[in-house]
Amino acid sequence: MSGFEIRRKDDGSVSTLYIKGFLDAHTAPQLERSLQELVNEGRYRIVVNFADLTYISSAGLGVFMGFIETVRKNQGDIKLTNMPPKIYRVFDLLGFPLIYEIYEDERQALAKFEGAVDSPNAGS
Repeated sequence: MSGFEIRRKDDGSVSTLYIKGFLDAHTAPQLERSLQELVNEGRYRIVVNFADLTYISSAGLGVFMGFIETVRKNQGDIKLTNMPPKIYRVFDLLGFPLIYEIYEDERQALAKFEGAVDSPNAGS
């Protein structure tokens, strides 16, 4: 059985969530709680690092959709990084690159929040 873990790092006004393992209907509430906690704290600049995620189901994808409107209404964003190819294919198939900025690495996403210009979804 695969587990799921979330680790959080705050760096100035940006919070990064490192998600690891198997994100499905059983583990999606953990991610939902973590994102809700950030929103409750008024932290709307969010990076999610997928480097160690091995699986995502529609329930996991739905968590991101559930928060993006609230985050953007508060001048924030959820930027996605370090997606393994098989995870990226799921997001791409569902059109998420049109909704979310997806970066190859975390530094690019952080730079975007800091105002530097890097093209999202570049080099994928």
